[in-house]
Amino acid sequence: MSEQVGQDIRALRKARGLTLAALAEAVGRSVGWLSQVERGQTLPAIPDLARLGETLGVTISFFFRAANRNPAERGLIQRAADRSAIGDAGAGLTEELLSPSLGGSFEMLKSTLAPHAHSQILHPTPPREDGGVVIAGQFILTIGAQDFHLDTGDSFQFAGKSYSWRNPHDAPAVVLWVISPPVY
Repeated sequence: MSEQVGQDIRALRKARGLTLAALAEAVGRSVGWLSQVERGQTLPAIPDLARLGETLGVTISFFFRAANRNPAERGLIQRAADRSAIGDAGAGLTEELLSPSLGGSFEMLKSTLAPHAHSQILHPTPPREDGGVVIAGQFILTIGAQDFHLDTGDSFQFAGKSYSWRNPHDAPAVVLWVISPPVY
C-alpha cells in the first residue's frame, strides 16, 4: 500500500506544481521524509496523511481507496466501490476518479454537472490535453469563445485552451473526462 500512496502523493504534488520542499514545508515534515514517502519506503502516519490530503486538495479516504483489494489489482484496476467523490456538490460539479493510478500519462474522471450549474473559465496549463464523452444528459462546453452544445454520445478533445461548461437543463449531465497529464 505504501508504494501506491507514495505514487499518488507524487502525482498530486506535481499536478499542483509543488516542489518536494514546498509540500514538505506545508505539512511540517522534512524533504527527506517526503521523498521516502513518495518512493514507497515509508508510510505516513494518519495525521501526516490528513495534512498531505488537505494540502493537496483530497480527502484522506482518497489514499485508502484500494486498501482492501487484492494487491495484484492495485494501480491496475479501480473498483466502482472504491471510488472517492472529488469536488463540491454545492458548486455544481462532483467527480469520481476512475483511474486506478495517478502515475500514468492520463487520468479518467466521471464528472456529474448538476442541473443549472456552470464553471468559471478554466485556463489549463500547456501541455494539458482534455477529452471526453457525454454518457448522459447534455451540456454546453465553451472552448475559447465558441459554444458547443453536447448531447449523450457526443465527444470532444482539445489541448491547452481556456474552457468552461454550463448545464442549463433540468437534468444532470454525466461526462467521462480524460485529462493528460493527470491533474488530480
